Amino acid sequence: MPGMTDPRFDHCVIYVCSHSEEGAMGLIINKRTTNIDFLSLLDQLDIDVGSEIFGSDIPEFERIMLHAGGPVEIGRGFILHSADYVQDSTLIVSETIALTATVDILSAIAAGEGPQDYIIALGYSGWGAGQLEEELQQNSWLNIEADEELVFRTDIELKWPRAMAKLGVDVSLLSMDSGHA
Repeated sequence: MPGMTDPRFDHCVIYVCSHSEEGAMGLIINKRTTNIDFLSLLDQLDIDVGSEIFGSDIPEFERIMLHAGGPVEIGRGFILHSADYVQDSTLIVSETIALTATVDILSAIAAGEGPQDYIIALGYSGWGAGQLEEELQQNSWLNIEADEELVFRTDIELKWPRAMAKLGVDVSLLSMDSGHA
């Protein structure tokens, strides 16, 4: 919601990857991380970035953005991606979106054999049992149906305003105060 009091989530768009009685997990998809870039990440993980993998496309890989997925386990990587790439450890989130958290997918991306669409995130956003439901009841979050265009193909700066536009509501008219009938 506009007016979120936690600055870590101000104007964040979070894709919820899993939600059960035990809690929920999601990735912020509209915040960059400035701690590390993609090539440095590959180097830290000992993924070969030689010309046999990249050929002449190293500048393309320098443009791959890393996202700040959330404040939990910020040293751990998660790749939210199109479901055209699946391995044994992949969590199928929907018919078209999946989540993988292994080094193998990064190697596949570097080799040009990864998913068509992807977001690489460091850290995640998590809620304990019943916490997300309570926060939704308190009007802390707005909820929309996800779509691949918004998740993967919208510029990072435009994700929040486009998510709000999907609601069909003028966000300047929203209030943090709620009523219960």
